This record gives sequence, structure tokens and C-alpha cells, in this order.
Amino acid sequence: MTLDLYPEAREALDPDDGEVDTTELVVTDDVLVKGFALGPGAELEPHEHADSTNVFHVLEGSVVVVRDGAEETVEAPGVVRHDRGAVHGARNESDDVAVFTASLCPLP
Repeated sequence: MTLDLYPEAREALDPDDGEVDTTELVVTDDVLVKGFALGPGAELEPHEHADSTNVFHVLEGSVVVVRDGAEETVEAPGVVRHDRGAVHGARNESDDVAVFTASLCPLP
């Protein structure tokens, strides 16, 4: 038995170019952790969580993180906090799959 949730979740993430694959890693009554894999050229459209903080953990590759109109390339390993109400998203401008988790707390 392993406590590590990532290896099994990573197997489920295999996007093609321009595609976003997701999987849920942790779902409780107060937190959600999702895994995202962005194929080359894929984008997680900007959105907001008015009542929750959202944290990206970049695990593989690089992700262009968009927040409130600003952009920054974040390489693995990297952590980005999005405060409540911040409009945020991500895109992959590389030729490789980029993988990150998004933790949402508290759940709305």
C-alpha cells in the first residue's frame, strides 16, 4: 500500500495536443484537489472562485499562469496561490505535457 496519490492519478492524465485532462485526487467536505494535464497548446480558461483560495502546484513541465490579466511562466516544481475572487487560468506553450494540481479550499 502507498499513501502517495500521484502515481495512479498521473496514469489517468494523458492529453493530446490542445486537450486538458483532469482527475480528482482528494474530495472531502472542505477541500478539493484536482490534477490537470495540459497537452501542448492547451488552456485552462480563466475563471474565479469567489469564496475559495485556489493553489496550483506545478509538478511537471512549465505552465503559463494567468491571474487578473498578468501572466508568468512557472516551471516545475512551483507553487502559485490565487486568492479568493482572483481570475486565474493556465496554458501550456511548450511541446510537452504540463501537469499541475489545483487545491480549492474551502469548498463553496
